[in-house]
Amino acid sequence: MSQAMILEIMQQVFYTTAMLVSPILISAALVGVVVSIVQAVTSIQEQTLVFIPKMFTVMLIIFIAFPWMMRTLIFLVNVFFQYMLVVAKQQ
Repeated sequence: MSQAMILEIMQQVFYTTAMLVSPILISAALVGVVVSIVQAVTSIQEQTLVFIPKMFTVMLIIFIAFPWMMRTLIFLVNVFFQYMLVVAKQQ
């Protein structure tokens, strides 16, 4: 297996990881900002108030996006195995 092939596989892994995690992180960040604005407006300074909406949002996003996430991971694994078949045929 050449260095170029390893680098390409790692690039695909990092890109796929960023693509899969970004909806969860973005939604959690948006909910955190909204809750922080509500806390600032209402002068409620409870630190634990942010966690429950974030937790429900993350669970909802995972529930909604799970089929897409699995298809993406299955595609990545298939690409990885295709690379491995190419390497096995070369040897």
